[in-house]
Amino acid sequence: MSDETRITAYRDGPLIVRGPFRLEDQDGHEIDPGREVVALCRCGRSRIRPFCDGSHKLVRFRAPSPREDRRTVPPARAAGD
Repeated sequence: MSDETRITAYRDGPLIVRGPFRLEDQDGHEIDPGREVVALCRCGRSRIRPFCDGSHKLVRFRAPSPREDRRTVPPARAAGD
């Protein structure tokens, strides 16, 4: 196994983390991922956050794989719009 950590952003999906890493909550408490490769939620709808459960497919989450150009991203809409 490589000692390098790789994080891959998948289009319309999660962040996949491969390699050695430590995952913590905001208070510094370790979150045990239970495996060496994890998918982290980007859509905010997973029931097992911070991990992905595939909810992005149900809510039709959209995000590109490469970095977004903030000049072309439409403004966020308020809840209920």
